[in-house]
Amino acid sequence: MVSEAPPFWWTKPDWRAYALWPVSCLYGLVAGSRLRRARRPSVPVPVICVGNFTVGGAGKTPTAIAIARAAKARGLKPGFLSRGYGGSLDVTTVVDLHHHRAKAVGDEPLLLAREALTVISRKRLAGAKKLVEAGADLVIMDDGFQSAQLHFDYALLVVDTNRGIGNGHVVPGGPVRAPIGEQLRQAHALMTIGDGNAADRLIRRAARAGKAVHTARLATIDAGDLHGQVVMAWSGIADNEKFFRTVTETGAHLYVTRGFPDHHHLSEDEVGDILDHAEALEYRLVTTAKDSVRLAGGPGRSAELRDKSRVIEVEIRFDNPRTPDQIIDAAITSARKRNLRGLATR
Repeated sequence: MVSEAPPFWWTKPDWRAYALWPVSCLYGLVAGSRLRRARRPSVPVPVICVGNFTVGGAGKTPTAIAIARAAKARGLKPGFLSRGYGGSLDVTTVVDLHHHRAKAVGDEPLLLAREALTVISRKRLAGAKKLVEAGADLVIMDDGFQSAQLHFDYALLVVDTNRGIGNGHVVPGGPVRAPIGEQLRQAHALMTIGDGNAADRLIRRAARAGKAVHTARLATIDAGDLHGQVVMAWSGIADNEKFFRTVTETGAHLYVTRGFPDHHHLSEDEVGDILDHAEALEYRLVTTAKDSVRLAGGPGRSAELRDKSRVIEVEIRFDNPRTPDQIIDAAITSARKRNLRGLATR
């Protein structure tokens, strides 16, 4: 999967999307057939999958964290399962915050590991089994909906209401990971994040398909000290403009931005350029938590940039505070029925 989405993916379909249409059709056939896979291997505990309709940037990681927090509040021991995109390790690994770096395990797993037990694995079943062996009684998959490597008891697909599904075309002509109709058939619910209208057609389609539609917003945490500050924002995430809008919403005066591809590890020159520019103009540096964790062990003045960059933390706030518990309850009920069916067929 590409780490930087072409800009034409997020505009009205043009000649580039239509020129790639035959390849998109082929990709869609393969991706759709994976989703239709009838029998998937499973683990004995409930599995919740938090995924995206499109390539990156919808808010699945903070959503997964919000569900894990709700699970912990109920006395459960959730465990995160991630592919570890952007990392170099190709073996099933329990993430250790004190030992691992983003280049080894990926940046998002480091954020997840701050909240709960986290395992990275290219093989989802092996990763889920590792979590169960480590004591997890609820598996939360951060992405992996389209991989069809593991049975999930509840699949929640997240969509950003400002971006929607872009031009609506399947990769490589657009950002959609698999045919929308097939994704909706396999999903249990849709969750919108934000107050835009780019996802309205998708919401109506989900409602017609009888899928639950949850709503939420992304909110900053303790960002009041940025109000009135002159700042320089830098980030390397799937939707840098979304982060820059978040910075502006804190009341800060955003004068300079630096955007990089998703999961990008800054070079020594890039680190120096950001620091020198901010120092010359006396701007305060701000970035995301995901970008901050990638700086640990980085080249040149990476440690200095990490120390000087104010991290803007965000969290998901559901319009209905009961939503995470409803998702967990549905997953637990589904897993119990699945396990009973398994016993009956032995």
